[in-house]
Amino acid sequence: QVQVEESGGGSVEPGGSLRLSCAASVGRLPILNMGWYRQTPGKERELVALITSRGRTEYADSVKARFIISRDNTKNSMYLQMNNLKPEDTAVYTCKVVVDHDVSYWDYWGQGTQVTVSS
Repeated sequence: QVQVEESGGGSVEPGGSLRLSCAASVGRLPILNMGWYRQTPGKERELVALITSRGRTEYADSVKARFIISRDNTKNSMYLQMNNLKPEDTAVYTCKVVVDHDVSYWDYWGQGTQVTVSS
């Protein structure tokens, strides 16, 4: 059974930093893409950043040059270093992993972690 868990959310003042972590328990199944998404009430969930199994990264324009996504394949883990945080970054951040089940790819989501940026 695949489990995905985030940690590292919290409250910070504008200009501050936070580091989110995502750990996936997948047994021997290969993990393909891993990504961070965020959502605020009344808005659709949006992609923040993703990283492929080979380390290629993509970022939303709103977080480029401020956020850094990384992963440790030996630990089935992913991280999001968030710098120069802005109030508009306030959201629930959720981790998604794409797991290769040989005949198909399945998406697994964590429960989400709240990030609040305010003074």
